[in-house]
Amino acid sequence: MALKTVTQQKTRLDWLKWLVIGVLFIGGVVANSYYNDQPWPLRLLAWLFLLAIIAAITSMTNQGKIALSFLRESRLELRKVFWPTRQETIQTTLFVALTVVVLALILWGIDGILMWLIGWLTGQRG
Repeated sequence: MALKTVTQQKTRLDWLKWLVIGVLFIGGVVANSYYNDQPWPLRLLAWLFLLAIIAAITSMTNQGKIALSFLRESRLELRKVFWPTRQETIQTTLFVALTVVVLALILWGIDGILMWLIGWLTGQRG
């Protein structure tokens, strides 16, 4: 019962965190417009600082924790991927390019034959 109450309380406070995030973002947009005469590197640093604060608050929400967990698991899965060597990549690329050229020539030939056949059937070619 205590665990359920704590989870419900955290979920109830999530709306407040999202409200703070929205207010910070809108405040950043307004401040960026208001201080438009300031140099853009300075405004960029302010935006990066604000986005870091927003990201920190977002990571404290339930959705943020789920997203962080997903990113961590994705990184672990990405480490399990078998990456081909440079030689395998070059060989595969050359094979695909050669296959595309051969198929293009075959289709060009079939198109020429069909065009000749249609011209012969319609009497446009003598």
